[in-house]
Amino acid sequence: MFFKDIIGQQNVKQRFLRSIQTEQIPHAQLLCGKEGVGKLALALAFVRYLNCTNRSETDACGVCPSCVKMNKFIHPDVHFVFPIIKIEKSKKIVCDDFLPEWRNFLSENTYFSYNQWLETLGDTNKQASIYTKESDEIARKLGFKSYEAEYKTMIIWFPEKMHQDCANKLLKLLEEPPEKTLFLLVSEQPDEIILTIQSRAQRINVRSIPQEDMIPALQQRFALSEEDARAIAHISEGSFTRAAEIVSLNNDTVFFSEQFAELMRSAYRVGFITKPVEKSIGLKGLKTWSEQMAGEGRERQKAFLSYSQHMIRENFILNLKQPQLNYMTAGESSFASKFHRFINEKNISGLMNEFGLAEAHIGQNINAKMVFFDLALKSIMLLRNC
Repeated sequence: MFFKDIIGQQNVKQRFLRSIQTEQIPHAQLLCGKEGVGKLALALAFVRYLNCTNRSETDACGVCPSCVKMNKFIHPDVHFVFPIIKIEKSKKIVCDDFLPEWRNFLSENTYFSYNQWLETLGDTNKQASIYTKESDEIARKLGFKSYEAEYKTMIIWFPEKMHQDCANKLLKLLEEPPEKTLFLLVSEQPDEIILTIQSRAQRINVRSIPQEDMIPALQQRFALSEEDARAIAHISEGSFTRAAEIVSLNNDTVFFSEQFAELMRSAYRVGFITKPVEKSIGLKGLKTWSEQMAGEGRERQKAFLSYSQHMIRENFILNLKQPQLNYMTAGESSFASKFHRFINEKNISGLMNEFGLAEAHIGQNINAKMVFFDLALKSIMLLRNC
């Protein structure tokens, strides 16, 4: 990854370039931003430029020995930490055990999501973590002298997934870092990182990608017309990952859209049915829906609930009759054209709270059947308030 390959983010690029050129490099930096804005790409480009032995004023050369190693993510002084899934009856509990998969994944993906990484690991039913033993690996690797670069670099992707003991041990390294050591923490939910780690890292907010930067990137990578690229850039809300999913008609997005529509339609019908027999049938249908959703992996369940909150928000905004503020695909807009009037100031807060609470409960491993059926029942009552 080079600086030239990163979509937008000129301010962060210039900040990184200046810090290296002036040799004023903070030992710990926390890159924060939503999915798909290029946080990890920036970290990789920064490290490539830092270690390049023939760099220009704006980018790495791409051909020196350091750059050649970075092409394959095998630089001996650049280490990676990332969430992994502990496999039963296996000793795989540190990131090095998954390095081949990680390197292949990085080689094939420039902008990607946490869920896409879980799919690569092959088990979306489990939640990935950075386990306690990883802290010993971090300390061991940073305890060695650099092989060839001036700095030893530790890139930690999703530090919010660290177990508490791991985070506490990392804190000690941040407080007293080995000489010429650089930590790059890449986070989507920095508030979930322990405060003492946050306070010891220089925070860099990576903002959404401007539409005018997104449009040419979409045209180049997906051979889109300017009109189509502009429409997708608007819908993606500054996330290139979401834009790519829209282009490829990602199956998860289609599935989430269908499930959200089914839940809302069924809940609305049950809420206004007066005949006991028909109401009973409707409730059984919602119970079946809840059981089907409970059969999905937990990360996919959380992604659906997050998507649902997005759709509730978009349907509410549609009532404002300002289409430039809406970010929906054609399929989502088709459903919303009839449904949006049922999301208003009377129930928007309640719906958002219930879906947010359900997402939190799924994250806490509460029984998914109970969570989704309870959510369906709450949706009935809230839609009746429209």
